[in-house]
Amino acid sequence: MSARKQALLKQHRRQKRIALLVALVLLCLLGVFAAWWWVTLLLLVGWIAHEAWFADHLFYAPDDDYSYEFAQDVPALAGRIEAGRLSLDGDIGAADTLVLQVQLKASWLGRWLDPYVLIGTDRQDFERGVDGRRYLNLSGQQDALVGGTLQLRGCFCRIEPAVALFALSNPDYAEQRLMMIAPHADDAELAAFGLYSRARDVSIVTLTQGEIEAETYQALKLDNAAAARLKGRLRAWDSLAVPLWGGVPQSQCLQLGYYCLQLPAMQAQPEAAFASRESGEGDIRSVRAANSIQLPGDADGLPSWRNLLADLVAALEHFQPEVVVTPHPQLDPHSDHVASTQALLEAIELSSWKPKTLLLYANHLHDNDRWPMGPAGFGIALPPAIEALPADGVWSPGLDAARQLDKAMALAMQHDLQGALPLKRRIRRLIQRLLVGRRWPATGEDEFFRKAVRRHELFWVRTLDG
Repeated sequence: MSARKQALLKQHRRQKRIALLVALVLLCLLGVFAAWWWVTLLLLVGWIAHEAWFADHLFYAPDDDYSYEFAQDVPALAGRIEAGRLSLDGDIGAADTLVLQVQLKASWLGRWLDPYVLIGTDRQDFERGVDGRRYLNLSGQQDALVGGTLQLRGCFCRIEPAVALFALSNPDYAEQRLMMIAPHADDAELAAFGLYSRARDVSIVTLTQGEIEAETYQALKLDNAAAARLKGRLRAWDSLAVPLWGGVPQSQCLQLGYYCLQLPAMQAQPEAAFASRESGEGDIRSVRAANSIQLPGDADGLPSWRNLLADLVAALEHFQPEVVVTPHPQLDPHSDHVASTQALLEAIELSSWKPKTLLLYANHLHDNDRWPMGPAGFGIALPPAIEALPADGVWSPGLDAARQLDKAMALAMQHDLQGALPLKRRIRRLIQRLLVGRRWPATGEDEFFRKAVRRHELFWVRTLDG
């Protein structure tokens, strides 16, 4: 996927350069034959149009089909949408997660405004100009569906009448022993606060300090290294303290103290130590003092892959999780996220304790940095999957309004999600609010307050052998 994204990114930048060059030539010609203020006006109008309609990072065509496969034992029920109501040829049984495959086609307005589908009391948004196969999340709508009262209506898009429903049945994983793998402080909250805040027995293992990109703290008259050290300390504290808001005591949380964006390098040279790129530190013990158990990496404090694996093995054997929640290695492209799950899988091979299930999450995407699209508080449709993914299960537990608010407050406590937006992004939001009708929540300015606080959380279910 990374190679495909890089190719799309190069194509996007090339097309943008060509468009800018053509616009520059036209403006130069206009400057010769018209008054100078026309050039200024057109430049302003062009910039506003870019911010309103062309600033999204979408690295696939809106008419690409999403590609999902489900296991052969997952019931697939044919259905139709007639007079705005969904009817099925069959019974969903005791399924807890419902995924509806539909064909969407944007109207002409849907090329300029965000198209979305109203599903009973829910709303799920899609790409402007959408024209292809998409997957709606109907989880939590079982009663209306069975009663024949579930209404679906496209806004700025048309839904083809023929649909297919995949009815997936899962246990309630909150009733099993859970371990959260968080590459950085806030990843556990973004992906699974709703899940872990109601879990019977949960542990949270955060792998890195999260010390890089500390420019905000340089305003405190700190140099680059000192600002990074402060940010690392604060985010390490976040990883241990914020889970208490979700009912997880500090004794169930571990901060391993490795360094941001160094996990792939550690993996490539397992015996070598990789210090922080920005803080100047190279001893992971600097943020481990509050951990409730001794870990192998405490012996020498070296930020190495060998120590990371040993620490994860110790955590697995101490907490003995039946289920581990970890980033999706195919969907989530962040290098630390990919390396975290790969480290977990290696550690499971080395450990005497073997979890039964992985729940995979994606806090970032290769192809669309607005997913989940649409306003906060609504559902999560399945994300873009232009290339085939493994045929995993899907589990999408619901969050009521009170738990959504608690999740938003947990995010608000995270230092990396605080602070005002840069001026350019504030202006872009104002333009998009006025011209496109986009809305952001009052709970926080960071984009994750819109993307992560939803009526669903979404996990891919992968059973482990042995």
